[in-house]
Amino acid sequence: MTERQVDAAATLVTGVGVLDRVIAILDTVERAPMGASELARHLGLSVPTAHRLTGAMVRHGLLRRDGEGHLHPGERFAVSALSGAAEPVLEELRGETGETAQVWVRRGEDRLCLLTLDSRAELRATLPAGTRLPLADGGSAAEALEGGVAGDWYESVSGRTPGLCSVSAPVLLHGEAVAAVCLAAPVARVGDAGPGRLYGPRVVAAATRIERALATR
Repeated sequence: MTERQVDAAATLVTGVGVLDRVIAILDTVERAPMGASELARHLGLSVPTAHRLTGAMVRHGLLRRDGEGHLHPGERFAVSALSGAAEPVLEELRGETGETAQVWVRRGEDRLCLLTLDSRAELRATLPAGTRLPLADGGSAAEALEGGVAGDWYESVSGRTPGLCSVSAPVLLHGEAVAAVCLAAPVARVGDAGPGRLYGPRVVAAATRIERALATR
């Protein structure tokens, strides 16, 4: 074992092998991004094991790959800062529009409502924080999380829930959608204009403000 491998192995102290390897991988790529094969050599893992572990970690958002295939800590680590960055922005968005403002994040094949500030109107769209919905069920937040492009907004009118509409924009970090800002309202209050034309630019601006806040944390 090389000196570098000894240093890495010294952090593996719990005796829970898979967890220790995951932490060693995170510690390593935080210091120096690298590919899975180089990571295997660095930590003394077999190449198939390194590829299997890093592949699973990418799928769970613990790692991300850049354009050169180097591994970095993933978007899950931005979520801890996301609520704090998003709450004042959602407060302002709700105040400007009078409608329910939310932040959604991806969890595998689902989306999770991380934060919601409900409209104060008696008739309103509402889902509690912690709600989990399949991405396949659609909705503007699902579209923003799956196909998010900077400056774009996505609209849904009675798509997932009849009588409700929404407009969402992706929050990007390292070029990937780590969250979606969603403004949801009853169709009756939005009217023929639709939520995108009415509120799309404001939702995009809110998402951009959260991106900038995350980038400084």
